[in-house]
Amino acid sequence: MQEGLSEDQLVAVGDYAGSPHFSTREALALKYADRITLSDQDVDDALFEELRAEFAEPAAIVELTAIVAFENFRSKFNHALQVEANGVCPVKLTP
Repeated sequence: MQEGLSEDQLVAVGDYAGSPHFSTREALALKYADRITLSDQDVDDALFEELRAEFAEPAAIVELTAIVAFENFRSKFNHALQVEANGVCPVKLTP
C-alpha cells in the first residue's frame, strides 16, 4: 500500500476487470500481466494496440513488461527454492 494501492483495490484485484476500483489504465495493465503470465493466454495484436493507445510512450510498455516478467521470474525462483509466501498480500481469485 506504500505505492498507492488502496485496500479496496487489494481486495478486488482478483476481479479487476469487473471492479470499479481500477481505472481503465490499471485494468489494462492487469489484463496485460495476466496475458503474459497465464500459459493458456497470449498477448495478441488487439491487446497490444490497446496498450499503445493507453501507454503512449513505448518505454512505458517496455517497463510494464519488464516488471511483469521480473515478478514471474521471482515467483518461479521462490517456488523452486520452496520459499513460502509471507501472507502479507492474501489475494482471493474469483472463478
